[in-house]
Amino acid sequence: MREPEEPAGPGRAVHADPRAEDRQLAEACRAGEPGAFQRLFEVHGPRLKSLAWGLLGNVLDAEDAVQETFLRVYRGIGGFRGQSSFATWVFRILLNCATDIRRRKARRQEISEGVSESEAHAGPHAPLHDHPLRLSLEKALRKLSPQQRGVFLLFEVEGFKHSEVAEILDISEMTSRTALYEAKRSLRRLLFETGKPL
Repeated sequence: MREPEEPAGPGRAVHADPRAEDRQLAEACRAGEPGAFQRLFEVHGPRLKSLAWGLLGNVLDAEDAVQETFLRVYRGIGGFRGQSSFATWVFRILLNCATDIRRRKARRQEISEGVSESEAHAGPHAPLHDHPLRLSLEKALRKLSPQQRGVFLLFEVEGFKHSEVAEILDISEMTSRTALYEAKRSLRRLLFETGKPL
């Protein structure tokens, strides 16, 4: 796990100036340019899928959240005014979609039929027979509160700064820092209990 002030890791966009590309992408989407939404998916889709799976712990739900996110972006792109970065806006929409899915599932109390539990919990980048430490970490992540899990994934996995995490989650920077500290402490305890400490 990286230290709070360390520069963003490999989860960040690989472009020289991702904010400039995001601004151009937002304008292209607003103008209805052919291929703009495809490019949006190429730029942000993998990170959105990874975060959605981390938040929901289920491939099918994660895919639903990402599809719903892109649908909401498509419908709401005209309302994007650039007061925050485009990536921050898109990730916030994803978090709202994930929250909606969690609430729907809680109301229905259903488990998807026809999918084994191991398939349902296999991450988008993880084979079913993954490394035991990774599986333990993923299981421990599901035990965190939604806010702690969100902060941990956005900061540690996706490489957002605390100011960006705070904007995406609509919390203060101090709350983001505190939630990250508590998430790390809980993860260490949970992993220690399984005999796989970090």
